[in-house]
Amino acid sequence: MPNIKAAEKWVRQTEKRAQRNLDVKTRLKTVYKKAAAAGDTAAVQSVEAQFDKAAQKGIIHPNKAARKKSRLARAARTSGAAAPAAKKTSAKSSGSKKKG
Repeated sequence: MPNIKAAEKWVRQTEKRAQRNLDVKTRLKTVYKKAAAAGDTAAVQSVEAQFDKAAQKGIIHPNKAARKKSRLARAARTSGAAAPAAKKTSAKSSGSKKKG
């Protein structure tokens, strides 16, 4: 336990900051997963802006923000391209029947 009043305040401030940072990180993870699943470009842009803001404030490392944005863009691209392709393949498979 700190012996100095200022040190006691530092402990309180650190706990407050740590809790705030943890809340932001948790929210980032949640919106990242939702945007990756949705594949919506508006949602992706919103999440990218939130990652940039967190990196700018020092909550996460800038390289981590860049990596997450890159992976999110790739996931959105593949999910957007996979949805129409899945519909085409399912239509073909339902029309053909095996003989035998």
